[in-house]
This record gives sequence, structure tokens and C-alpha cells, in this order.
Amino acid sequence: MFWILLLLLIAVVLLPRRPQAARRWVLAAAALLLLGGWTPLPDALLRHLERQYPEPPAMPIQQYAGVVVLGGALESGYVGEGTEEPQVNGAAERMTTVLPLLRQAPDLAVVFTGGQGEYFGSGPSEAERVRRFFVQLGLDPQRVRLEDKSRNTYENAVFTARLSGIDPRKPWILITSASHMPRALAVFRKQGWNVIPYSVDFRTGLATPWTSYSLGISDKWSIALKEYIGILAYRLSGRI
Repeated sequence: MFWILLLLLIAVVLLPRRPQAARRWVLAAAALLLLGGWTPLPDALLRHLERQYPEPPAMPIQQYAGVVVLGGALESGYVGEGTEEPQVNGAAERMTTVLPLLRQAPDLAVVFTGGQGEYFGSGPSEAERVRRFFVQLGLDPQRVRLEDKSRNTYENAVFTARLSGIDPRKPWILITSASHMPRALAVFRKQGWNVIPYSVDFRTGLATPWTSYSLGISDKWSIALKEYIGILAYRLSGRI
């Protein structure tokens, strides 16, 4: 919507002296509005990411050293200030998936990695708020190891490997959103982790009706663009 408003603002500025150019900017805003709400476009981008690792781990859960859960399932720090509620977002499956795994393998180690996602954020880290979440669900907080310094996926992999008692060479289950899994898996393996993907939080199905249209899909565009830009940036920086 910001870009649409910007195009319309340019059209308003041009209208008095260059009406033909102003009309072109209005048409560009209308085209962006139409394409931006056409659901098959962001779904196609997300589906390409999500379907790379759609299956859960194959071998018995008991054979893994533990699970590494990536942050991103809670609202940003300032939203959680002033309340004890964890303030989960649409990626809550990153955390809730841990509970059935623990029922299958009660001795499974659980490591959550996520600090203050915003570089200039304030308030409790995501790891601290996740601890509250697990306590509310009845999980013993001593069962969960917390890494609370990382601010991005690369630091998730590096800082978690430094925790005492963590051997990244053992087989671990990596839990994160399906669209984030290709980048996260590549980063962790580049850092020497022996991880198997467990994708959750799928935002697309196997197909999207071509007639589907909604102006409420900005979250899909945001997730897709963030991941593709992140993959490009990580490749250029040698992190994957």
C-alpha cells in the first residue's frame, strides 16, 4: 500500500503541468493494486520455498539428540512489553510442534534460539518470552535450553553451537517455518550442524485458485520477499 500511495502522490504532483504523465502513474498504481492482491503470485513464490522440505524427519524421534527451534513465532519486542502474555504470531507452530515430539521422546533435548530480533529493540528477549510460553503450557522450563543473543538466522546457528553441552555433529531436528527452512537449513549445515529439517507453518497449499484475490495478503508478500532477499544476501556474504 505504501508504494501505491507513493505512485498516486507522484501523480498528484505531476497533474497540474504534466497530466499525461500523471495518468501513467495512476495506471501504474492501479496495476500494482491489482497484482498485489492477486493471491496466486505470492503463493507461487512461497510454494517454491515451502515444498523443498515438506516431510517431517523419517527416522524415530528417539534417535535424535534434540530439536533446535528457531525464533520468529512471537511478536516483536515492543508489542510484548507491559504484559506477561507471550504474544504469539502466525508462526506459533514453531513452538507448539515441540510438545508432541516430547510426548514421543520425553528425553529429547529442546533448544530455542532467538534474542532481540530488532537491532535497536527493547524489552525481554524472545527466548525469555518463549520460556513463559512453555511454562504456561505446563512444560518444565528446565527442559528447554535458551540462546538469547542471536538476532538473525546466521547468529542462530553460530551462537547455539557455542552453548555448553551442545554437540552440533550429532543428529538434530531443525524446526522453523516452511518458507524459512531452505535458508535456515543451508546456514546451519554451513556452520557444521548435522540437522534434519522439520518444516511447519505452511502458508500455501498445493495449488491456489486463479480467481483468488485479496488485499489482505501483504503478509505473504512480506514473507516471500524477505526470504528471497535473505537468500541472495546470505549467498553474497558466503553464509550459505
